[in-house]
Amino acid sequence: MARNKSRIYLFLALLALLFLTFSFSFADTTHVQITTSNDHEAVSAEHAGNLGEELPLWSIIPFIGILLSIALGPLLFPHFWHKHFPKISAMWALAFAIPFLLVYHGEAFHEIMHIYLLDYIPFIILLWGLFTVSGGILIKGTLKGTPQVNLIIILIGTLLASWIGTTGAAMVMIRPLLRANEKRKYKVHLVVFFIFLVANVGGSLTPLGDPPLFLGFLHGVSFFWTFNLLPEMLTVASILLVLTYLFDLYYYKKENKAELVDTETKIPIKVEGLFNLLFLGGIIFGVLFSGVVHLAEINVLGVHMQMQNIIRDFWIIGMGLLSLKLTSKAIREGNDFNWFPIMEVAYLFAGIFMTIIPALAILKAGEHGVLAFVVTAVEKEIHYFWVTGGLSSFLDNAPTYLTFFNSALGKLGLTEPQIREAFAAGNVAQKYPEFIRYLTAISLGAVFMGANTYIGNAPNFMVKAIAEESGIEMPSFFGYMIKYSIPILMPIFIIVSIIFLI
Repeated sequence: MARNKSRIYLFLALLALLFLTFSFSFADTTHVQITTSNDHEAVSAEHAGNLGEELPLWSIIPFIGILLSIALGPLLFPHFWHKHFPKISAMWALAFAIPFLLVYHGEAFHEIMHIYLLDYIPFIILLWGLFTVSGGILIKGTLKGTPQVNLIIILIGTLLASWIGTTGAAMVMIRPLLRANEKRKYKVHLVVFFIFLVANVGGSLTPLGDPPLFLGFLHGVSFFWTFNLLPEMLTVASILLVLTYLFDLYYYKKENKAELVDTETKIPIKVEGLFNLLFLGGIIFGVLFSGVVHLAEINVLGVHMQMQNIIRDFWIIGMGLLSLKLTSKAIREGNDFNWFPIMEVAYLFAGIFMTIIPALAILKAGEHGVLAFVVTAVEKEIHYFWVTGGLSSFLDNAPTYLTFFNSALGKLGLTEPQIREAFAAGNVAQKYPEFIRYLTAISLGAVFMGANTYIGNAPNFMVKAIAEESGIEMPSFFGYMIKYSIPILMPIFIIVSIIFLI
């Protein structure tokens, strides 16, 4: 107990030291004020670009801090982390926000409002809607966790992911997988491969599958263009499905078969709460609506918001509330449904979205920011794949995708209207073949490499939380990378690079 307390005090002291160091250093930054806190209307995209040029590299310290906290907190003091992680997330967010506001005033306020109103809030609303509605679909019946059954469950989830989103597919299929294997001793690998396939790779084929692809759709990429990623998706998914089966076969042979004997009466497999598919369809409709309908803009605290996006968010909330109202309590209890997984994502990503502001601003500054060496080094398709993917493993993959999407346009001297027009005419591949090669690499990197860490894609965290609530001891942040994602995924991504990008 004393040792645990000393670790906690040491951790808090370290956080306080970093907080003070960052705050004082930031406050000393020389900056010519562009706006005041009352000048929200005057803040423009040009200011955001200037901000990225001015920010020093050490401004990402709070972002690194929150990532290290997520990585080390559950490992060093799990009980303290489980109880206080919202406060730690808030502390890192404030460590950045307070000095940022003191130095940059209205410009800082605009950047904070921009990322929360346009990115974080819609992000959480979409996740909440998919989580809530999919939690009302219960797959009942006797499922025995054999390698064959587990492979089928993960395959179904992978096929669903592009159509109901990686979050929706993960939430529908993770509980049946856990119930089928509740008597097994070795099952961590199943959750990990589930994250690889259902929470990430499976969402490659439509803009509904993963946020980066949806962002591309909003910026002119046609809805069905992402089907061009099918060869790469099938290659990665096929290798991972084979590995899933081989890993599970190996561990299944190590199980004590006497403990796996099912003495209970077998229950036929059936699905309850299927009417929630209507609400899932409603969420998909809302997402498509916001991408194809263009309505007026409104100004909220200096941030220009599209009415169709606001309508989409309220529509998704409505779908979730209807699901809660109409789904019986027994179905949600059968799914062991509770709010902790989505709350954990909401708390932690609130801090991540705040502290990620300087990292994204510096990247958007391109050759004029302190990370110019990263942007200028990206020249070929294989570079776009690895740089976009590497950053998407730790940053939010949607703005990372958009950053390199714009970088590719700039490198080729193209504009978004030109690309949008070519996609609409159906001749983009003939007219701008080099851009399409870059776009393919960017899309693959953003989607595939979200599986590299727990924070690479929001469903990863939710699946991890649900697995831990069911009693599975999941690997730590670094344990996941060292034991699974690096040795398994990196060789596969190298194969993809050699076959498709060289």
